[in-house]
Amino acid sequence: QCQLNGLWRNDQDSLMEISVLSDNGDFHGQYLTRVTLSGGCAQISPLKGTQQQLGEEGWPTFAFTVRWDKFSNASTAFVGQCFVDAGGKETLTTMWLLREAVRSLEEDWKATR
Repeated sequence: QCQLNGLWRNDQDSLMEISVLSDNGDFHGQYLTRVTLSGGCAQISPLKGTQQQLGEEGWPTFAFTVRWDKFSNASTAFVGQCFVDAGGKETLTTMWLLREAVRSLEEDWKATR
């Protein structure tokens, strides 16, 4: 069974730590991104999310948001699923949407990646 709590590293060498996973599936932690919109150094940002509660079968799905409040006026929402291979290695797969603040409705087209 997948356990989301702990330290995770992605393909871009960013780190995510889920420090608290409650009985109802809610969790929080921090995200240390190596990729920034501003091109600056790595920054730690808070994250909050929830994991789908499953029975004995299947791999859990989850969703979380990261607020990039110290270096960027943007937020990212992640959705994903946890898998365990035959050797016991846990892997998270995710998709994300990043929303950057823009100055006008006319610029809205370029605000989401």
